[in-house]
Amino acid sequence: MSEGTGGTPPRTLAEALRTQGDDSLAALLRARPDLLNPVPGDLSQLATRAGTRASVVRALERLDRFTLQTAEALAVAPEPAPYDTLRALLTGDEGDERIEAALPTAVATLRDQALIWGADDRLRLVRTARELLAPSATHPSPTGLGPTVAEATAGMSPGRLQEILTATGLPSTHDPVSAVASLTALFTDRTRMAALLDTAPMEALSVLDRLVWGPPYGEVTSSPTPPVRWLRDRGLLLPATTRTVVLPREAALHLRAGRAHRKPEPAAPAVAPRTEGAASGSAAARAQAGRFLPPAARAEAARPETARPQVVDSTAAGQAFTALATVEELAKDWNEGGPNVLRAGGLSVRDLKRTATALDVTEPVAAFWVELAYAAGLLASDGETDERYAPTPAYDDWQERPAPERWAHLATAWLTATRTAGLVGSQDSKGRTLAALGTDLDRGPAPEVRRRILELLATLPAGTAPDPESLLARLRWERPLRGASAAGRSDDLRGRLAAWTLNEAEMLGITGRGALSSHARALLDGDGPVTDTDTDTGTDRSPAHPTAHPAGRLSPAGLRAARALAPLLPEALDHVLLQADLTAVAPGPLLRPLAELLSVAAEVESKGGATVYRFTPGSVRRALDAGQSASDLHEFLKNHSRTPVPQPLAYLIDDVARKHGHLRVGVASAYVRCDDEAVLDEILADKRSQGLRLRRLAPTVLAAHADAGALLEGLRTMGFAPAAESADGDVMITRAHAHRTPPRAAPAPVPDGPPTPDRTLLSAAVRAIRAGDMAATVVRRPVPEPTASGSATLSAAAAMSAGLSAADANGALPRTTSAETLATVQAAAMTGSAVWIGYVNADGAASQRVIAPVRVEGGYVTAYDHTADEVRTYPLHRITGVAELADDPA
Repeated sequence: MSEGTGGTPPRTLAEALRTQGDDSLAALLRARPDLLNPVPGDLSQLATRAGTRASVVRALERLDRFTLQTAEALAVAPEPAPYDTLRALLTGDEGDERIEAALPTAVATLRDQALIWGADDRLRLVRTARELLAPSATHPSPTGLGPTVAEATAGMSPGRLQEILTATGLPSTHDPVSAVASLTALFTDRTRMAALLDTAPMEALSVLDRLVWGPPYGEVTSSPTPPVRWLRDRGLLLPATTRTVVLPREAALHLRAGRAHRKPEPAAPAVAPRTEGAASGSAAARAQAGRFLPPAARAEAARPETARPQVVDSTAAGQAFTALATVEELAKDWNEGGPNVLRAGGLSVRDLKRTATALDVTEPVAAFWVELAYAAGLLASDGETDERYAPTPAYDDWQERPAPERWAHLATAWLTATRTAGLVGSQDSKGRTLAALGTDLDRGPAPEVRRRILELLATLPAGTAPDPESLLARLRWERPLRGASAAGRSDDLRGRLAAWTLNEAEMLGITGRGALSSHARALLDGDGPVTDTDTDTGTDRSPAHPTAHPAGRLSPAGLRAARALAPLLPEALDHVLLQADLTAVAPGPLLRPLAELLSVAAEVESKGGATVYRFTPGSVRRALDAGQSASDLHEFLKNHSRTPVPQPLAYLIDDVARKHGHLRVGVASAYVRCDDEAVLDEILADKRSQGLRLRRLAPTVLAAHADAGALLEGLRTMGFAPAAESADGDVMITRAHAHRTPPRAAPAPVPDGPPTPDRTLLSAAVRAIRAGDMAATVVRRPVPEPTASGSATLSAAAAMSAGLSAADANGALPRTTSAETLATVQAAAMTGSAVWIGYVNADGAASQRVIAPVRVEGGYVTAYDHTADEVRTYPLHRITGVAELADDPA
């Protein structure tokens, strides 16, 4: 980008872009993908779009702190600024080797993103970026500098300027322009400026010290103090308004020893390991407590907190297993139809509390699990009239997958989701409370922050937890402007996302004891090719597992993470330990058939390292209702217990089974049938049966006005064990009703701007921009003006037949007669040369193109269009004119 056309310096950004190669243009479009929507027609359009406010703001938000400081320094430098001037603004008079080493990279980044252009001796900041970063009264600069002497004295009377010159010992001038130049030269001359400040009162220097690093504005009264008057008389404080004064930029730079920023940060702060004892409490509190420790204890507490990688992996794997169990418990709780969907979308506060109670977690943690299951496509609304949340059909497929792959599916969904559970319970800009599963929880930067935090954790040694403050400082250095509000303040969204990410990663089992686990490192390795060992998670890969189907396939990184996690998860057991107190102890996770039967035939009494189930008459009856017989239960427990089946449990099963089904309930409205007339007599005599309104139809049949469900419940309340009966007289097997939504896709993440284009799109876009730019800037031979009136009339007629108005006929498109157009394209087809044409399509849109005609026949010309980079056919009557090229681009 050093020279423009013909060896002259570029005068505009478009000319500077024309000097770049295709790789540089592709890098620009990759770094700023918003420039590709739509693809610019030529480099002039690309330069114009790159200078729009929205695009520049987005580009500035993605700069790191030092690159941004470089742009800010360039914004307060004269334009154009040599590289040495920029370096001096960043290093100051003393110099700084670290800044000098980092500055070329920062300048290259700004140039690659088209935020600056020009050679190193004439660096120019894009005008929109200068407007955003340069200091003004309404928009203070992060540098803390004020306006220049010329800007601050604009509108000042010539007499007042001469008074300032006299007070500073400068000779008078004949005009304000030379007076401002003389004062500026004084303030930028270090020797003369130092001599002037040596004569200043100490109180005046104190005033300058308060303004030098910003803000540079100060209020004054109508009768200022002598120190302020001394500064104002010599132009060291210039009037900004009737009540405020400002320190000129040149004077501030002298007081700063030439440095634009108080603290340049050329290097990213390192992510420090968390020290022992730093896991809780603020940094100030830890420092305060450390003062009372003996020296040896302080040294011990300052050591990095590092756990063995095996401990980290086992801790993370245990939490990963808990995460799977929690999601399954959530889906089980919503299995028959979960909470209603609010009219505005999402869960009500009451339903979130009930869900938190069912999961035995706090409400924010419950919101995280609900949002995670929703982001993974396992939960959704059913779309019915009485809309409710329920598991999706994908949940059933997910349940059948091996545990490591189920975890990888959840972790991948969390890593890429833009939905942010941490916002639940907060308020939006309109004061409305944000609900779980609501519509306003998407935050575009969330995936970037999550992945970046995990990448930073991966830079630490295995088993090392980071210091959260250093991690946050690193994120702020990398994206200092992200989340900035219109008022210039930041709501620190990235900081909150970082804190939520650390907590959520621990709950999900991505980290253990604050350190990144090995299976999470595999998740960050990218989507490389998958090998046979990657797909082997140590589990059955038969067609019974939907992971063999494309719909359930994980990414290569997800499969590698599942493979790394598989050896760390506990193996599912096929046995329990039955005890005499009607309990069964599961010493670990159970195989699905055993777990499902126990969930029906027993109640969960406690959870932890081992799960305790308790058998009750109600739970045994529930198993019988689900189709199990007494002999089935005895056989199943015998086969899956490492201890003999206790006699009390066998008696309980037999006793409940003996009564189960003795009564039969059907639909009359409902009826009760029993072969033992004495039992029916007992029911009729019981006062508790009056609400059922029973009457005898036959010696062995009672009819009821209540429905079958209410009749079953009423008889069980009276101590009986009835069974439901079908219309054919058979016992109805009642199973838990699993309510499922229609097929639902997981919610699509809301992108934080346009997606990064792939290599194919970049290559095609660069070719199209180059071709369009060639058509717009190609050197062509002048088209002679028609001399005869008939020719002129014919040219106008051709233009009108092509769809142009009379005004358009005098525009910039080439103008030739139909005969001249035909002769020129025929000659170009014979010689294989390219020509420049004006063309109007069927919609009346005019354009300029460079084509290489191949064939001319039947009123059409078939040619290779350099602008579109393809072969096209054009009707001759829509070509407004043609001109030969001075330099054939072909």
